[in-house]
Amino acid sequence: MNKNSLKILEKNRDPFRSVKLTVGITISIIFIFPIIWMMFVSVKPDGFMTTNPVEWFTPPYTFSNYVDLIMNSLILRWLWNSLIVAVITTILTLVITSLAAFAISQMKFRFKNTIFIFFLLGLMIPGEATIIPLYEIVKSLNMIDSYAGLILPMIASPLGVIILKSFFDGVPREVIESAIMDGCSYLKLFYKIVLPLAKPAMAAIGIFTFIGSWNNFLWPYLSILSETLYTLPVGLPVFNSTYSQAYVQPMTANAIASIPVIVAFLIFEKQIVKGISFTGIKG
Repeated sequence: MNKNSLKILEKNRDPFRSVKLTVGITISIIFIFPIIWMMFVSVKPDGFMTTNPVEWFTPPYTFSNYVDLIMNSLILRWLWNSLIVAVITTILTLVITSLAAFAISQMKFRFKNTIFIFFLLGLMIPGEATIIPLYEIVKSLNMIDSYAGLILPMIASPLGVIILKSFFDGVPREVIESAIMDGCSYLKLFYKIVLPLAKPAMAAIGIFTFIGSWNNFLWPYLSILSETLYTLPVGLPVFNSTYSQAYVQPMTANAIASIPVIVAFLIFEKQIVKGISFTGIKG
């Protein structure tokens, strides 16, 4: 590499790179430290007390807390409930929002624009404002304290319809008309041509629907009465409330609930980051 190339590289080098790197590492440590502390506390003997914070990170260690909680609590059941509800909610949301968006975007029928305006208005109404009428509807359908009562009210996604409609609108009209002239039905047109083009949008909607369902507290708290149907956001506070002065058992329960999420994030990190960046750009 000649001297001119070195000079160009020096000019293009970010003078604040070291500062940005230091700030980024510092912020990362601040965010990850509570997780590290939780993991260390979860392997301490039950009833362990300390007067020095450093002792939380030093021996003795034991995994008996994990065995005890798994065998004698409902935490695995709550974990399973959260997974079932989040997965089914995500699948149904993707199916319904994609079909609705395709109909509004590509099919011709009366009041199409009016219906789309209602979807836009749905973004302006806070979710808390619909809780009471939603509860009354679910109660009248005898779905309180059931999986159906947890899942069905959460599958409506106005934002998903709006995002997918914008993607479907971008499909060239010539492609749609050619497929229809060749005898392609609307369902086949949706499945074979339009839907594959919207994979980035579908991935983003799916990721955030799953995260929203997994972390949802208010609706499961109101609609579930049986402990066996609790999801993690509802079950963990109930469990932790019985250990108001203790650290170890609540931290062990939180660690058991967090480990699957951490593993899933490490596996799907690229997809989650792409979903976040996509939503930020298109929003």
